[in-house]
Amino acid sequence: MTASKSCDSCEVESPREDLYKKIATGISGAATAIGFSLQFLGLLPSFQTPLFLLAITVGGIYVVRGAWNGLTKKRFLNIDFLVVIAAIGALYLGEFGEGAAVVFFFSLAEAFEQYGIARSRKALENLVEKSPKLALLADGTEVPVASVTIGTVIAVKPGKLIPLDGKVLKGDSAVNEASITGEPLPQGKTAGDTVYAGTLNENGYLEIEVTKVSTESTLAKIVKLVEEAQDSKTGAEEFIDKFAKYYTPAVAFIALGLFAIPTLFFGGEVTVWLERAITLLVIACPCALVIATPVAVTAALGGASRKGVLIRGGRFLEELGRVKAISLDKTGTLTEGEPRVSDVVAFDGFTEQQVLEDVAGIESYSSHPLSKAILAYAAEKNVSPHAMDKYENVKGKGGKAVCRVCSDTEHLVGNLKMLDAHNVSTEEAIRKTEGFEKEGKTIVLVTEGHMAMGALAITDTIRKTSKEVITSLRKSGVEPVMLTGDNQRSGEYVAKEIGITEVYGGLLPEDKVEKIEELKKRYGSVAMVGDGVNDAPSLAAADVGIAMGARGSDAAIETADVALMNDTLESVPYVMKLGKRTLATVKFNVTVAIASKAAFICLVALGMSNLGIAIAADTGVAILVTLNGLRLFKA
Repeated sequence: MTASKSCDSCEVESPREDLYKKIATGISGAATAIGFSLQFLGLLPSFQTPLFLLAITVGGIYVVRGAWNGLTKKRFLNIDFLVVIAAIGALYLGEFGEGAAVVFFFSLAEAFEQYGIARSRKALENLVEKSPKLALLADGTEVPVASVTIGTVIAVKPGKLIPLDGKVLKGDSAVNEASITGEPLPQGKTAGDTVYAGTLNENGYLEIEVTKVSTESTLAKIVKLVEEAQDSKTGAEEFIDKFAKYYTPAVAFIALGLFAIPTLFFGGEVTVWLERAITLLVIACPCALVIATPVAVTAALGGASRKGVLIRGGRFLEELGRVKAISLDKTGTLTEGEPRVSDVVAFDGFTEQQVLEDVAGIESYSSHPLSKAILAYAAEKNVSPHAMDKYENVKGKGGKAVCRVCSDTEHLVGNLKMLDAHNVSTEEAIRKTEGFEKEGKTIVLVTEGHMAMGALAITDTIRKTSKEVITSLRKSGVEPVMLTGDNQRSGEYVAKEIGITEVYGGLLPEDKVEKIEELKKRYGSVAMVGDGVNDAPSLAAADVGIAMGARGSDAAIETADVALMNDTLESVPYVMKLGKRTLATVKFNVTVAIASKAAFICLVALGMSNLGIAIAADTGVAILVTLNGLRLFKA
């Protein structure tokens, strides 16, 4: 929400006009300050009134324009209109200093609001600045990024920004991805690695094959998402906008009644009741109330984007503040999502090395996801795979081949079903791997002929920060729940390790949606954390969907309510706390704004407040809520 949405005089159409407005506010402030100083010192009385009139004239240009725009374009009385009437009334009463103060302090409050929103939008401006306009082709030709097509090979020299998303074909460098992920440490990049537009190539020459055109790059999608988020309104903002639309004319009529009824029907003194009516107009201006929410929300959104956390809009910030339970996927969220060999057990006189030599030999032919983990483990142990012939993949069970090193004996690699189908005794295998199964590990068995050689236990590494994150969530009043497609035993093992007590395993995507609906009935507002693609249905079903690792997923950026570009689990409690802090800040700002208005309106009606106090109070509250909202930028 921009400043122009809270006051029509804030509609800045160009940098030049913005500069003119700042100059006008500065002149008005200087003239007002000098005038009051002379008045206080009793010096040059003939200069005081001209200075106050200068302050009113120069500072009032944009206020009058805002009031006129409200009347002619939006057809309602806005806060600028109240200020204009208050200034005119002060001039009628001969209170030139008070009239100047009304205009200046109102302009000053608007300036604070504009500063707050401009400050919180700085993160978006930085993102836009990170969008290179030219790309260097591999042949040395520079072309506009908009003209580069998918498959084109571009070159990026050290110290230059990467202009488009792509995959490294040649080169080795460190790339600073802070503009995308918020992570300050450079990431090593070599052939096969993915790079993103707007990131900085620090110290090496890279040749990159473009995988996305400029309008579809990750950076472009982030900029679009942040723009949409900052232009969206929270429930509180929508309420206040409607409230101000009816509140302002109501105040104008009340002030008119406050002046007219005592003077026309009860013989009240005109100047006394006119001053009270004008004072009421000044203190009733809902400037602080209108800016109470947008500054806080925009600051929070800007601060989050600096840390690689993109929130689709203020509405979701509010909702995050209400969340009572959070459901988390296991694989890739609470765990690293990369399988690894944790244990090797040899049977019946075989050695671990023999087991690894044969299993690595067979797995070198396989494309199964677990094969990579097995081969990596064998390489780590400096084990050379045995040469194999006649490899055959057995769907759903494993693979088999004939080992040229082990006297041309057939070897099997797979699960218990594989061994049973080939009449291999599994009694010892079951007994020795029972503990692994209780830990939720995947068991890969290896045979030679009709003998079981050994087994490998494969697990998905728990993120180092998972336990700390779960503890932090629970301390903040949010109950963590695990929803996983893996088996119940595997889910329970991970949950026990990190401190989650409620676990649901073996869930299909539609099952997760049902569980989300159940949790919503029990807890009220529920958030869901997943990978943004496989968990899309449950992310959509939750009150707030939080996508992990969104920089690698277009679907996550486009569909998630919150996208964690940095893929760090620690961002989950951060964003939950940010939601709560934002909600608390908005409530505080609105409460202070309304309470101050109510208190001073009562004082005005009782004749216990004057114009000077009203001006100071209104300006002070407006500046207070703005500064309080800005704190969220560094939350």
